[in-house]
Amino acid sequence: MRECFDPQIYKKDWQYQEGDLTVTRTCQWSAPGCHQGCSILFYTDKEGKLVKVEGDPNSPVTDGRLCMRCLVMVEAVYHPDRIIHPLKRAREDRGKDKWERITMDEAYELCVEMVKDTTEKYGAKSICTGAGTGRNATWQSNVLGQGAFGTPNDNCGLLAGNCCYTPRMQGMNAVLGDTFIADCGQLNEARFDHPDYRRPDLFIIWGNNPLRANADGFYGHWIIDCMRRGSELFVVDPQVTWLSAHAKLYVQVRPGTDAALALAIGHVMVEEELYDKEFVECWCYGFDEYKERVSDWTPERAAEICWCESEKIYEAARLIGTAGVTTLQWGVAFDQTKWANGTAHAAVAVQALTGNIDNPGGFVGINFGYVQSDIRENIAKSLPNVREGRLGDDGNWGLMNAVGKGGHAIPEAILDAAETGVPYPVKMLFMCSTTAFTNMAGQARRVYDVYKDMDHVVVCDLFMTPTAMAIGDLFIPMAMGCERNGVRGWYTPLRSIVKVTQTGDAVGDEQMMLELGKKMNPDLFYWDDVPEMLEFCTNNMATVPIHITFSELREKVIVYPEFEYYKYKTGKLRFDGNPGFNTLSGRVELFCNMYNNVGMDPLPYFKEPPESPESTPELFAEYPLVLTTGRRCWEYFHSEHRQLRSMREFHKWPMFAINPADAEAAGIKEGDWAVIENAHGKAIEVAHVTDTIMKGVVSAEHGWWFPERDKEEPSLYGVWESNINCLTVQGDFGPSGYGSSYKTQLCRVYPAPEGYGAEFERMYAEHHNL
Repeated sequence: MRECFDPQIYKKDWQYQEGDLTVTRTCQWSAPGCHQGCSILFYTDKEGKLVKVEGDPNSPVTDGRLCMRCLVMVEAVYHPDRIIHPLKRAREDRGKDKWERITMDEAYELCVEMVKDTTEKYGAKSICTGAGTGRNATWQSNVLGQGAFGTPNDNCGLLAGNCCYTPRMQGMNAVLGDTFIADCGQLNEARFDHPDYRRPDLFIIWGNNPLRANADGFYGHWIIDCMRRGSELFVVDPQVTWLSAHAKLYVQVRPGTDAALALAIGHVMVEEELYDKEFVECWCYGFDEYKERVSDWTPERAAEICWCESEKIYEAARLIGTAGVTTLQWGVAFDQTKWANGTAHAAVAVQALTGNIDNPGGFVGINFGYVQSDIRENIAKSLPNVREGRLGDDGNWGLMNAVGKGGHAIPEAILDAAETGVPYPVKMLFMCSTTAFTNMAGQARRVYDVYKDMDHVVVCDLFMTPTAMAIGDLFIPMAMGCERNGVRGWYTPLRSIVKVTQTGDAVGDEQMMLELGKKMNPDLFYWDDVPEMLEFCTNNMATVPIHITFSELREKVIVYPEFEYYKYKTGKLRFDGNPGFNTLSGRVELFCNMYNNVGMDPLPYFKEPPESPESTPELFAEYPLVLTTGRRCWEYFHSEHRQLRSMREFHKWPMFAINPADAEAAGIKEGDWAVIENAHGKAIEVAHVTDTIMKGVVSAEHGWWFPERDKEEPSLYGVWESNINCLTVQGDFGPSGYGSSYKTQLCRVYPAPEGYGAEFERMYAEHHNL
């Protein structure tokens, strides 16, 4: 890509002129958002208004590529429905559109009053902060909560069992001693030309569609870059994807059975000695116990559980065991099952057997980059008692928080405390870019019922959402990516986020955190401005600090920390500087000592989901389809972007995928509105009938609401019509406290009432002036 553009037009300066427009090279993280941090060109006019965006072809991170969510940025920034001034509303008017515009100073003072009132009546721990998922609006509210409000109770929108990346992250740290990612050459600026790099021979793409779901700082197009250079694919997924269609081997499995497949692959690799004997002997702990665990996991046994062919499991093991350099790119499907830790352990064990750990093109340790976590940890260290009494740490909500290994309060413990007042009540919410019962939380109606009874609720967001309309008392308007200064780590390289315009009173999360923090705890929030605070962040990252001023980073645009391979051989993975991995044994733990010490199964394992054809056959008779939720699409990130006409033109209605045989049995056809129902609730979506989805499985989208529908109670923008989280549950986490069955429910499908959707088409057309 970088060889195909005119360097006279696309310059490497951080800012330059192109005619009457100023072009700024920076990074777009959020909002409108996703997990990424694409290199972008912001074009602003003489008045400082954003007029155009393009990808930055001078960036080694993304090579000029952008997705729809960035390309629609101008529409998002200047959308007429966007909230750009603070609003307040009387508590008794919740659910009604009776907002009053106020100043930002008044908004801050009102927030301070709410915090003081809650603290005086119940104690600071009765305040709960909530953040969205994996963006540049996740850490600030948590830091504000600990440092200014005095509460340790932060969470991610009551996401059940913290079931997004946390189980995999915790699993990697328990088994490998650090965080590991697939190596596509992204760790060095020279990428494929770096002398130490070689592309993987085989990608193991498991429970992840990285072209649609670019998650955790990983770009799906990096895989295609490697494919162009010869890499091959092994893909595991219940639905055929573009990558599985181009894979050397594809195994289609029943949702929630990935651990059985991994154990069977391990069985064959051990039995046929297809593993790296030198690596296992020198660097793995517990191989004999692992060998015993997989001894009866034959492909025939796993095939019956997974609904796949046993021969494909043999083929998979032989492919992985002989491919050469392999790497693992996995997804949220591992987290969104009750037995998330056992499943993650099983997949990591397969990767470890290949010996491709921290080698070029392998599964590499990435011990830097979490800027947003590092500042939170530094704040906590400054307030040594702030985490005492955190909800979920008492041992009743999983084992990892009980031994100090949890990064957040346990969502189910927060929900229970709010319902029962034990061990203390939850009475105030400070919610940043999260729409709990619209998008993240299981049992959406239950969460709504609890949240609407709070004494005080602050919502920080871009648009009026169902959550804000239902429960908000104070609305603080947040800045989009082009309206804020920031830094992007997670994982590498470090990138600047440069403010180029201002819209109304919209404030960046960092700015809000600093200004509110100064009002409540000025000794802790002592920085003069956001750039100074960001320099503190980069200078105090947990493992590899980057000493750079914000102005220097802005001018450099992108900075790559020095990266090494084979760190376990040189003592770069352990805190004591000795060779090995940062685990209790100093090795990759096929038998995990941490799990064993806290009373968890120390070996990889498979268990049936709580509701499944095998564990609940009577329920399966009534609900004969396996429901997996969280189906991704190109246009939206979780519950965002539904206001944008450009996006809705491509993807107007919520959709679910269903096999033709199952659709015929249910009496529905392509494009029909249909009811998805189970013992927990129901949602109505549009059927996409396709033989790419496994027979017996339904895959449904999440995060749906409709800005064109009635905003007030009881409609709340139609949030209850197509909310797939009305069919999910809270509280079915595994022994660790992590994991939830978002992807392993049961359901039935039947036609929606005749004529359903016609009125919604009219409302949609009227809202968008069609």
